[in-house]
Amino acid sequence: MLKLNPIFAGLTMMVLGGLAQASETSTVGALEMIQVEEAQLEFLTRIDTGAASTSIHAINLRLESGDEIIDQDGMSEAELQDKVKPEMESHIGQKLVFSTENEKGVETEVKAVISDVIGVRNSQGKEYRYKVKLDLRWQDDHKEVAVNLRDRSKMEYKLLIGRDWLEGDYLVDVERNKDLD
Repeated sequence: MLKLNPIFAGLTMMVLGGLAQASETSTVGALEMIQVEEAQLEFLTRIDTGAASTSIHAINLRLESGDEIIDQDGMSEAELQDKVKPEMESHIGQKLVFSTENEKGVETEVKAVISDVIGVRNSQGKEYRYKVKLDLRWQDDHKEVAVNLRDRSKMEYKLLIGRDWLEGDYLVDVERNKDLD
């Protein structure tokens, strides 16, 4: 009678399970056309494996309730931490209205519920951003992701896809879709 080593059997199942999972992933290129369903707008999108979260161009942000949004410009990190962050976090669960625009200049207004506030450090310093859940469609696949809102008007790609959208569902092939650039 053949005896199976339990460790070998467990490793075999993990490998086979990983292969099954890998076969369920789709491959995207470094550039893709992604539809933001709430905006009914398609974006030429940069897929960025170095970005933790997805970011969309958003301007003219306002709370549907009429409450003011604090202007962060010129504030120290201490002011941001002590004043801006708590104020923004008090808006979680409220409906936010913002304008977005794709690379073709087509603009639309979006309404979404604030799901989170994140701190982001970049070359300009630290800032806090709202996150809203948006339904992003690539081909026939829909995935809801908490997207951070930022003025990307000076950036080439108005929608940047991060690892939060890719995770578990997509692999990136940088050779794919080079013609979109």
